[in-house]
Amino acid sequence: MRITFLLHTAYGIGGTIRATALLAGALADRPEVEDVEIISVYRPRDEPAVPPHPRVRLTSLVDARRRGWRYRNIGARRPSRLMTDPGPANSSLPPSRLTDRRLARALRRSRADVVIATRPVLVDAVARYAPERVLRMGQEHRTLDSHTEALRAGCLAALPRLDAYATVSEADARQWREALPAEHAHRVVCVPNTVPDTGDRGDPAASKVIVAAGRLIPIKRYDRLVEAFGRLAKEFPDWELRIYGRGRREADLRERITRLGLEGRAHLMGAVSPIEPEWAKGGIAAVTSNGESFGMTIVEAMRCGVPVVSTDCPYGPGEIITHGENGVLVPLTEGGRGIANALRRLMDDPAERSRLGEAGRKRAGAYDPERIAGRWLELIGECARRRRGVGAGGVAAPVSAPDPGGSGAPEGTGGDGTGAGAGTTRARGVPGSDNRR
Repeated sequence: MRITFLLHTAYGIGGTIRATALLAGALADRPEVEDVEIISVYRPRDEPAVPPHPRVRLTSLVDARRRGWRYRNIGARRPSRLMTDPGPANSSLPPSRLTDRRLARALRRSRADVVIATRPVLVDAVARYAPERVLRMGQEHRTLDSHTEALRAGCLAALPRLDAYATVSEADARQWREALPAEHAHRVVCVPNTVPDTGDRGDPAASKVIVAAGRLIPIKRYDRLVEAFGRLAKEFPDWELRIYGRGRREADLRERITRLGLEGRAHLMGAVSPIEPEWAKGGIAAVTSNGESFGMTIVEAMRCGVPVVSTDCPYGPGEIITHGENGVLVPLTEGGRGIANALRRLMDDPAERSRLGEAGRKRAGAYDPERIAGRWLELIGECARRRRGVGAGGVAAPVSAPDPGGSGAPEGTGGDGTGAGAGTTRARGVPGSDNRR
């Protein structure tokens, strides 16, 4: 089996990039998978920040490394004819007429058996250009209601031309199913992201550090976390706060830290990769978002044995954490005061930090790469059977994907259950093509 993933760019450190790299690597380790390729539409730098698995090939379509590359090709300055999609948090590399052509050519020439698109505009390209023999699949790394009205409409129109569309939370999958005509709703399934065990382990009972990580953007609400820490700073003078990441709210957060008198106690640490050694230094991991499509940072912290305090925001945290059993969930309505109360309880109780950290570490095993890769292979197999019409009674079988760890919902979820050539499976970074066509 040959599998190709499409990424807008594979050269950053965002959640979609990390999740795709991890899943591609997990699939490359499976004996039934002959070849795995990641196609990065853009190549803005020499090396990826998240190196691919040695058996995953990385190919790029547009070389955006050299200054002025866009002005040497008029197609790069003309808007895409696919979905109106600005590109993931990077308006300097939007879809264009050039990327339309490159995607169409790569997909039409692809020798892949399965193509998985990771962004709406790429889903549109797969639906339009992937050969009929290819299993066409999409991944939703955000949520239906996080997209603009135009983007939602485009995704819903493209989805019936796919074999399956995978969300990373069951709550979001339900939204997609409800928005689709009944005859197409079965194409939407939930397959969460995979998060490997890196072996990094902390001692949360001994640590007096609160750790958070992610892009410094409004939805993450790090202002809420800083305010909560400010409420506790005098009560717990030996604790500190570390926030890892980059983003447009950095200046606002620095000003807030200064205004609250938290200099030397609350730190903006910048972006770090890998992040696991930093989680392992924590006594508590904090997630204070207004929304999380999955909650990769939650599982990363759990992997390191660090207890997590998270807002019970849509959509992922409540499907990962069982409140009081393997973490702490705070209703959004309680705001910064609720976060402060939850942090205070754990800051004041080292034994409880250890108990929740160990329970969280066990819970995170549901997201083992081998398990999630197995779910994808089962989904691919079901899609292939649907194509052949071999469901019960000769009716095309609905698409489904088993939950982590076996049948039924994962413990504590509360939910229901392309490149131009195949090449070898050895790792190689393929230079971006020139921009003359």
